[in-house]
Amino acid sequence: MGGEGDKRLPAELVAAGRRGHVVGMPVAPAYRPDPRFLALGPDFADPVRPADFPRADIRYRNQRAATTVGLNTLTDDEWRAAFARFKALPDNQPQPLAMRYHGHQFRSYNPDLGDGRGFLFAQLREAGTGRLLDLATKGSGKTPWSRGADGRLTLKGGVREVLAAAQLEALGVPTSRAFSLVETGENLQRNDEPSPTRSAVLTRLGHSHIRFGTFQRHAFLERAHNIAILVDHSVENYHPALAPLTGADRVVGLMGAVIAASAQLVARWMTAGFVHGVLNTDNMNITGESFDYGPYRFLPRNDPNFTAAYFDQTGLYAFGRQPEAVFWNLQQLAACLSLVCEQEPLVEALNGFSAAYREALIAAMIARLGVVPGEPEANIALANAAFRALAAGGERLRWEPFFFDWFGGTASEARAMAGPRADLYAEETFADFRERITEYVPDRPERLANPSFAEPEPCELLYDEIEAIWARIAEADDWSAFEGKLGRIEGAREAWGLSSQAPA
Repeated sequence: MGGEGDKRLPAELVAAGRRGHVVGMPVAPAYRPDPRFLALGPDFADPVRPADFPRADIRYRNQRAATTVGLNTLTDDEWRAAFARFKALPDNQPQPLAMRYHGHQFRSYNPDLGDGRGFLFAQLREAGTGRLLDLATKGSGKTPWSRGADGRLTLKGGVREVLAAAQLEALGVPTSRAFSLVETGENLQRNDEPSPTRSAVLTRLGHSHIRFGTFQRHAFLERAHNIAILVDHSVENYHPALAPLTGADRVVGLMGAVIAASAQLVARWMTAGFVHGVLNTDNMNITGESFDYGPYRFLPRNDPNFTAAYFDQTGLYAFGRQPEAVFWNLQQLAACLSLVCEQEPLVEALNGFSAAYREALIAAMIARLGVVPGEPEANIALANAAFRALAAGGERLRWEPFFFDWFGGTASEARAMAGPRADLYAEETFADFRERITEYVPDRPERLANPSFAEPEPCELLYDEIEAIWARIAEADDWSAFEGKLGRIEGAREAWGLSSQAPA
């Protein structure tokens, strides 16, 4: 089983993590290390060493995210030491840990997964919320789970993930944040892009990397005691409101919390026009926060059959099938939990997904339109009218321009009807939406004073633009378009004012 064997976390490593492993770095007062994953014990990860990269050129440093975890005071050299050479942070994990998991990939079970080109580097608390966050990597070198691959990440892949995470956060989707991108100076061979191509290592800041596949591994190995350990760990660290529950009630409570968070996540994807592309069970976690963006796409137009991955030949993970895919994955998690709980209450919890998703979708649509929620029936009618309008607009409308033009409802009507899509909005197919939106008042109308709304077009992130940004980097090492795009996304994030945190 690809390295399963007798690999264990050495007792001294676990003990070192509990004692604290200090490296002299000038962290800010907001830095609160809390390496909880170590306490799970030896069956959940393998200690690994990061690759020794020939270069360490910082290409992206998320200073806003760093401020929330007290790492904003690091110099560039200290940043390289932490996020290119992965020297231990103060009082944190003394060594990176490649996490063990299994998973369904396009619904075929694979017991040979695990962190094959990444690891958990550190855990720490977020200022203000106290949430436990992970610093985890992508492209940091080979692990016992690399399955013959090189454990590296292309620079293009890193650029794409930085852009995806920024845009999703701006649109209010619960997402990990790209924390650091460092170019590493190696030439990589790939089948799906011109090679040799440049290499990078990405670090993301996320609210848990405990995947559905983490539970699946222990169910596959028939280790019910480890599933029970995972339940307790998940409740205590990520769903603390469930802490008073015990036994089967705690298991069912966790299942319910993951269902609710997952419903919120997929609803936000749908209103963001986002297609994840690879909704395997190892790409979903227990906090309802999305992460690991490979062949994603943002919709060029409303198309339920739109797929992001060229290898998704049956459309399993098409835009319109994402709720179904998430529900199927939740069923696999419930099957794992049935080893420590009766099936009936887990099935009952699963039966609540559809209603939770519908409710979350309506709320997400109202939030994207920037209006104060009305009566439930009216909200449903408005959300349905909005989706019909998006379908009617097709390629002429695209996706983001609709929300940009009508943000705040009637407060933006004059702007919408004087803009580049005015003739489209005057058509009969938009009459129902326009009539219904007049019943709503803008939510926080001061947001419309943001300079982003004075621009003729919204901040989109379509495939051709990403390719153009990369072309300038690949051909001339010109990072100006990348940096300019991130600046515009940040402006849009401030303008929309949407929360991107997963519900507690």
